[in-house]
Amino acid sequence: MQDISGRVAFVTGAANGIGLGICRALARSGTQIALADIQPDALERARSEIAALGVRAIALTLDVSDANAVARAADAVEAEFGKVHIVCNNAGISLGDVRLLEMTRAQWDWIFGVNLFGVVNGVQAFVPRIRKHGEGGHVVNTASMAGLQVNPNIPGIGAYAMTKHGVIALSEALAMELQGTNIGISVLCPAQVDTTLYDSGRRRPARFGGSYQRADLNEARARSATGLSADAVGEHVVHAIRTNEYFIFTHPQARGRVEERHARMMAGFGAAARYVGAR
Repeated sequence: MQDISGRVAFVTGAANGIGLGICRALARSGTQIALADIQPDALERARSEIAALGVRAIALTLDVSDANAVARAADAVEAEFGKVHIVCNNAGISLGDVRLLEMTRAQWDWIFGVNLFGVVNGVQAFVPRIRKHGEGGHVVNTASMAGLQVNPNIPGIGAYAMTKHGVIALSEALAMELQGTNIGISVLCPAQVDTTLYDSGRRRPARFGGSYQRADLNEARARSATGLSADAVGEHVVHAIRTNEYFIFTHPQARGRVEERHARMMAGFGAAARYVGAR
């Protein structure tokens, strides 16, 4: 989709961070936008900012883990704009340093509900509509570098990485299934970006346990502030939409960790060959 001016985009997690960065970049390209987020006040501020850039923008308060709510959001976007062309399934949460063996069922349900099923819900609600209007489109699913390797330097990343591995597999399979159509797929794999992911607890719905504040909030906020700007990520995402770029990486220096994981896999194949040959 080289020309996205006048097209319609739906972006989740749009009130701040990478989602808002994507919205800014899309708006500067002339794209009309439906911004969705679970925080109504922050969402309305974001909508006002995007509208001030000269494009039509609406705000939809949304919990992406609720499949029925996402389907209703898709109806609302079509009612407002007629059709949608670009879908950015970006909303995500982090638990912080919570080890796998210490997690409660509610924590499992929440992180999978948002990070993985939030993407599933967006794909199921919007992709059939894009196929139906036939004008082409693009889907961007936000995963993470954690979806390609589990960084030993980040405590408690296990559950988060599990969900992001799932987003990458979902995106890869979706790209295969849509091959030959005019719908492109990208999977965004950011490393450290300046977002409010550290403050996910404040946005946890009551059905998953309600709002809370992580113990290391100030330290996490300080670490996040040293990351890449969300606006820089947003510009890269828009470039990827225009050029049909599948993997969107934000930090070339993270390549080494992926190569180390790949080397471990290749060593496993070598061990298998030796075992089979010795039988």
